[in-house]
Amino acid sequence: MKRGLTGRFETFHIGDETVRAFVPDPLPPDPPLVLDGARQVLLERALLALGRLDSIATLLPDPHLFLYGYVRREAVLSSQIEGTQSSLSDLLLFELQEAPGVPMDDVVEVSNYVAALEHGLERLKEGFPLSNRLIREVHAKLLSRGRGSDKLPGEFRRSQNWIGGTRPGTAHFVPPPPHAVAECMGQLERFLHGSDTGLPVLVKAALAHVQFETIHPFLDGNGRVGRLLIALILCDAGILTQPLLYLSLFFKQNRAEYYRLLDQVRAEGDWEMWLDFFLEGVRTTAAGAVTTAQRLVELFNADAGRIQRSGRAAGSALRVHGALRERPVISFKEICRRTGLSFPAATTGMNVLLNLGVARELTGRRRNRLFAYDQFLSLLTEGTEPL
Repeated sequence: MKRGLTGRFETFHIGDETVRAFVPDPLPPDPPLVLDGARQVLLERALLALGRLDSIATLLPDPHLFLYGYVRREAVLSSQIEGTQSSLSDLLLFELQEAPGVPMDDVVEVSNYVAALEHGLERLKEGFPLSNRLIREVHAKLLSRGRGSDKLPGEFRRSQNWIGGTRPGTAHFVPPPPHAVAECMGQLERFLHGSDTGLPVLVKAALAHVQFETIHPFLDGNGRVGRLLIALILCDAGILTQPLLYLSLFFKQNRAEYYRLLDQVRAEGDWEMWLDFFLEGVRTTAAGAVTTAQRLVELFNADAGRIQRSGRAAGSALRVHGALRERPVISFKEICRRTGLSFPAATTGMNVLLNLGVARELTGRRRNRLFAYDQFLSLLTEGTEPL
């Protein structure tokens, strides 16, 4: 449904330029969303896929193994949309303090994303409400180090920003002026807490994401926080018990359509087209995550079977394999710490994995060596190649 402009423009001057900043109307849309038969089918399919994804946590031998890698995969993808070139391997190497020389700026940005997500989820588990205060805390973690750390981490902006172009007067889109940000975010917070809308949680998440991106309340990091917000909403509502749904890959693969639909919501009020896109993204992303988890279980079991048949050193090798499942890029020091094996026993076990092609040594050195579980990494990194 095309409702027309979903907000108002405020016109003001910056220097010699006239700027038109867009201030969105509060949610929910007016007239209400059309949730007809076809859209209900999309919603049901998305919810069914989410249910299957959530059940993965009970099917995996250790869901934290999957969650560890999947959260970091999302961090890489979400940061790539903002222009970083860091890979998942870069991030895992960065997290090993024994691995100097990893490119810093991009990977710090990705590491901050992991910290921001984990902080937000932990606060929700403590019973803290999904609120503007929590959103600001997440933003503070996101910009705590590296690029953007001078862009008011944890604070709503006090100056004008814009999207596209070199200045507000030539920008593709200009979000609300600074004086309107607090009110717009207050309205968004009330929408998230409101129980009288009758809207399913998935629909509320879809609307809230667009509204947040339209407000663009921070000087930097808005895209990443807006994508994090989706996961936080679903976990806060109990739709997911583990944060396993991330739409960054879908948004990355459909970037042009994603931005076109955001513009269409603002200019024409066509929330339904956006919702259809969002629900399809949820369905395909959830289904993809289920498939990845199943493939990982198959990989772990197949490799464990090969190791068990390897002879006398199988016991040590299986313990080393367990450490690699927890951290697919790892040092000998970390292997010994996680397995309790002595250095000689860990070396014997790792040699079995190297001979079987399960693990690969990364440095070419005799000391301070690092190892990767290549097939595990390849499953996690599908689709994460830099743009």
